[in-house]
Amino acid sequence: MGEIKAAIHFFSENVPFVLKGKRKVRAWIVSALLQEQKHAGVINFIFCDDAYLLPINQSYLRHDTFTDIISFDYSDHQSRVQGDVFISIERARENARIFKVKVSDEIHRLMIHGVLHLGGYLDETPGEKAVMSQKEDYYLSLLPK
Repeated sequence: MGEIKAAIHFFSENVPFVLKGKRKVRAWIVSALLQEQKHAGVINFIFCDDAYLLPINQSYLRHDTFTDIISFDYSDHQSRVQGDVFISIERARENARIFKVKVSDEIHRLMIHGVLHLGGYLDETPGEKAVMSQKEDYYLSLLPK
């Protein structure tokens, strides 16, 4: 069986959003996963609006609320990370306003958050949230400006 090469894709649904610095972001994600002793397979980032993401949240997670991110892990191998990461641009903008950060920084935080989920990290308990937040901060510090 041949090794699947990293294929990180970016899509937009219901929002006029285009991620800047795609090549840099791809390299950053691959590097972050390598530090986690994982390899990037096919990872799709779908940037969307609340109206697109809400039915997904309702159908798959049984949550009737807006959310900033949902990830679906399709990994078929313990060390290869694959999946879809849906990010609400509306929630990212709102988060950025609340936390007084640039929208691009918040989007990058959500992206690495989703990748960490695909890599096996959880954030359901306070301890898990602390580890996730620490990992996010670390990997964000490595993103070239």
